[in-house]
Amino acid sequence: MTPLYRLRGVGMRYDGAEVLSGVNLDFPAAQMATIVGSNGAGKSTLIGVMSGLRHGYTGHCTYEGVEVSRWQRRGFARRVSVVPQSLRLEFPFTAEQVVMMGRTPFCDGLFESPEDRQAVERAMEITDTTAFRNRDFRSLSGGERQLVVLASALAQSPQALLLDEPTSFLDLKHQVSIYRLLRELREQGLLIITVTHDLNLAAAYSDRVVMLKSGRVAADGPPPETLNSSRIEEVFGVRSQVWKADGGRPWIVYGD
Repeated sequence: MTPLYRLRGVGMRYDGAEVLSGVNLDFPAAQMATIVGSNGAGKSTLIGVMSGLRHGYTGHCTYEGVEVSRWQRRGFARRVSVVPQSLRLEFPFTAEQVVMMGRTPFCDGLFESPEDRQAVERAMEITDTTAFRNRDFRSLSGGERQLVVLASALAQSPQALLLDEPTSFLDLKHQVSIYRLLRELREQGLLIITVTHDLNLAAAYSDRVVMLKSGRVAADGPPPETLNSSRIEEVFGVRSQVWKADGGRPWIVYGD
């Protein structure tokens, strides 16, 4: 199967400092991959390159065989949605209006089409955000705002969804609900690529874990293969014990 994303020798420098180097990865459809690593490992930069928001990278990063930097922005946005760590809005948009912003790549005029409204309705139903559709986005809790941002991304009807630490600053309930939802989307055929600092979330929900260390791929494979004590200590500098949870997935306890 031809991968949606193919990365070959991808590198990036900021002010002369090497942030990514020699990254070779393929990402097919219907997969949930999680990128992990310590601060400064290059996780957000990698997502930025793949989303077309980081320019000046070296090597090749293609989506459907076309270099990301050569995609027409509207066409790319119809295929790939990006969920940032947080979204700040200064104006009084309702939650529904924020979700409708996800339809921008499809809009040909000033007014929403029936297809736009249908896509927004479906995205809000999937994310369980219809109950506060008329509330000011700024008044929502952190977890509610993140679900609305996710709904906006889903309203784009993407093939791939890139998420940069989507559960940062969220409580446990919202962390689990978002990752369960991402898993369901993967089962519907989407490619899900998410960045997280929580190795146990990665272990519980991912098909694949990509570990970055100093801008390079230190490990890449299913959670039971990548998340072991020796590699965790190598990448994060933390000792751990790895147990097997139900279904054979690893569960990590930190410390000796």
